[in-house]
Amino acid sequence: MIQKHDLERISEFVWQVPREYRADMRAPARMWADEELLDDALTDKSIEQLINTATLPGIVKYAIAMPDIHQGYGAPVGGVFATATRDGVISPGAVGYDINCGVRVLASHVDAAEIQPHLKNLATALYRNCPSGVGVGGSVNLYGDDLGDILNRGADWTLERGYALIEDLPRTEEYGRIPYADAAQVSQKAKERGIDQLGTLGAGNHFIEIDRIAKIYDAESARVLDLFENQVVVQIHCGSRGLGHQVCQDYVDQFQRVVKEYNIVLPDRELVAAPFTSPEGQAYVGAMGAAANFAFANRQVLAFHIRRSFADVLKGHVNDFHLHQVYDIAHNMAKVEEHDVDDALTQVLVHRKGATRAFGPNSPVLPDDLKEIGQPVLIPGSMGTMSFILCGTAGSMAQTFGSCCHGAGRVWSRHRAKKEIRGDKLRAEMQERGIEVRAGSLSGLAEEAPQAYKDVSRVVQVVEDAGIGKIVARLEPMAVIKG
Repeated sequence: MIQKHDLERISEFVWQVPREYRADMRAPARMWADEELLDDALTDKSIEQLINTATLPGIVKYAIAMPDIHQGYGAPVGGVFATATRDGVISPGAVGYDINCGVRVLASHVDAAEIQPHLKNLATALYRNCPSGVGVGGSVNLYGDDLGDILNRGADWTLERGYALIEDLPRTEEYGRIPYADAAQVSQKAKERGIDQLGTLGAGNHFIEIDRIAKIYDAESARVLDLFENQVVVQIHCGSRGLGHQVCQDYVDQFQRVVKEYNIVLPDRELVAAPFTSPEGQAYVGAMGAAANFAFANRQVLAFHIRRSFADVLKGHVNDFHLHQVYDIAHNMAKVEEHDVDDALTQVLVHRKGATRAFGPNSPVLPDDLKEIGQPVLIPGSMGTMSFILCGTAGSMAQTFGSCCHGAGRVWSRHRAKKEIRGDKLRAEMQERGIEVRAGSLSGLAEEAPQAYKDVSRVVQVVEDAGIGKIVARLEPMAVIKG
């Protein structure tokens, strides 16, 4: 196992494993962290997994660990790296099983005090209208070519069917549609797993949360995003459900059958990869894009149900119960982007697993109204604590391929959390603090206990101090809905 003395300190918040640390490394591996977060990362295999990503063919500059890094499948959660599109590889394990797991934030024009008398009913309505739990199906019936259309067109399908507002799409990464998606590359088994899951939350660490904005840190960015203190906002955290999981498994299996044909030597078979330009690589790109579109559509349908729930409960009690979309961002994706490599703008494939895109001001991919502040970055914390809204910076573009952290990051396994935390006690503690809880599984609730995660405020402070993100607002929970 790697030790702290093996790392070089590049700056106050950047640590490096030099390329010479291991003979098979093709690039250094860097971590953005303070000393405490670095020590946390050294307690599991996450840094070793990061080093493994630095061995992949075609990697450019260095492999990156965000301050919320922890051990994952093949590649660490909180890991970022870029490979050359010409001669580099793509790795499903470095994207993750929940393709386009991501976060959406909706904001009201209501003060928290206005909804407090209705909070119990609102939480119950959200739990009823937004199906959650392992394998649970949704209320959207798909017929004929519907699923194929969703896989190819993402949020555009939801707009046509009345689940989206036209203004939602510019406030969604890629406008909610991955253009290179190809439903034909998604297996029948994956499609069967997704056919009844549109508009569902799932289980694990997925949630819907009603929050209030506890503090504004950047008044100008908050103005552009139409945010204010004590405002009620809603977070949605979920992804591509069983469909995305099956896509990942299908291509992990397929890549393992051909990896030797491409003379790729793997330090860990879970990190299996294929050349980006190979038939197998391009098939995965199309399938991954299709699963990502399913996830965009899934969060959009959930947003529709959340808006309906707010209207049902608050109509006649508050003057304005409309929810506008702040942003929707993925944190399990691989995307072709242009970045500065050796002082030249270069096309690369950026893998982000448990990491968000965080493009800075004036990025051409952002809608005009966001160009002045940079892309919103949505960082949920551990359950019952706090979350943050940030914006991307020029620093993230220069240092981390336009990337940022995605949450608090685990320090306990789910098994340990369930062993040490009682779900009923945790729910009672949250209720005593005034947080409404709706959950289908007490053991699932225990898995997400705050003790199982790092301090998200420390994580985002490192991000801001290192210059790869700018804190805009802090959110505090009023109600939590989980599977």
